[in-house]
Amino acid sequence: MRIGLLASMVLLASCSASGDANRPTSANAFPKADRPVAPIVSTRWSTEEARDRVNEAEDIMDLTGIRPGMTVADIGAGEGYYTVRLAKRVGPNGRVLAQDILAEVIDALGRRVTREDWNNVSVKLGTSDDPKLPANSFDRVLMVHMYHEIAEPYAFLWNLHPALKKDGEVIVVDANRPTQQHGTPPRLLACEFAAVGYRLEQVIARPSAGGYLARFRKIAARPKPANIVACALRE
Repeated sequence: MRIGLLASMVLLASCSASGDANRPTSANAFPKADRPVAPIVSTRWSTEEARDRVNEAEDIMDLTGIRPGMTVADIGAGEGYYTVRLAKRVGPNGRVLAQDILAEVIDALGRRVTREDWNNVSVKLGTSDDPKLPANSFDRVLMVHMYHEIAEPYAFLWNLHPALKKDGEVIVVDANRPTQQHGTPPRLLACEFAAVGYRLEQVIARPSAGGYLARFRKIAARPKPANIVACALRE
């Protein structure tokens, strides 16, 4: 599925970004998401044992070219299912940064990292509009079953943009269903990324991972926040 096909299915609509007391001040320059945002209801999508039985993490890492020596960010890391498997894959010469927006989740994951002695893993607390990643640092950024929970997608993707290396990719794994049902329709996902300077490279059906995998690269400079136009699906 290519971005040209997806774009024809998307309606662009303006969205005011000012005057909302419920938004973080740092996001006020960006448009609001013109679709529901799913609440965070759990730190896990399924049990690690169930996910390993269908070879989920290994399959996703193979498809996205994650290999020894890479630097990878695990956004919305939760209890660390992908974090520790990424750490094993990239090896001692690679690095994994596990990020989440809940302090208690990051604290628990930090304890796991220490307990299991993953020396190539660090943890970081982000926010709903900024993953807080260092610039020009990552070969891959993974967002697995969490994109629909990002309350400020345009600000978040805009702030993520500089963190990718020249040939870096953002990998999204999600279900093809409405955001309020804890998924993201691929055409909406592609539109929101495109609005901030990314290009959809590929969508692959992955039922074993609960839906699909989408790969993005940045292809343009970030637009000014005021010039970003929010996306809405045609009814």
